[in-house]
Amino acid sequence: MAKIKEHASGFVDFIREQGVVGLAVGLAIGTAAGDTVSKLVKGFIDPIVQFIVGSQAALSSAVWHVELFGRRADFAWGAFVSSAIALLATALVIYWIVHILKLNKLDKKKS
Repeated sequence: MAKIKEHASGFVDFIREQGVVGLAVGLAIGTAAGDTVSKLVKGFIDPIVQFIVGSQAALSSAVWHVELFGRRADFAWGAFVSSAIALLATALVIYWIVHILKLNKLDKKKS
């Protein structure tokens, strides 16, 4: 029985020292923030991209066909570019949120 209490105490200390509760809260908030940022990108960034390239669907389906020595390969470069734009826009929005709200100052420095 003493071993079980020792292990339970060690587990509680681990949770406190490693900030597992904060990690769980951060994960929950991050999930909600991810959804919000995704909708922000779809609502504001995608229309800008559509305005520039014509349509998001056209960009996503753009393919480069290469035929050499009787063999053919299709490179779906449009899907990659579309995904890269979404990734960069999402990262930029998250950076702005963290920077403007100064959320990076919330973490305690470990001594």
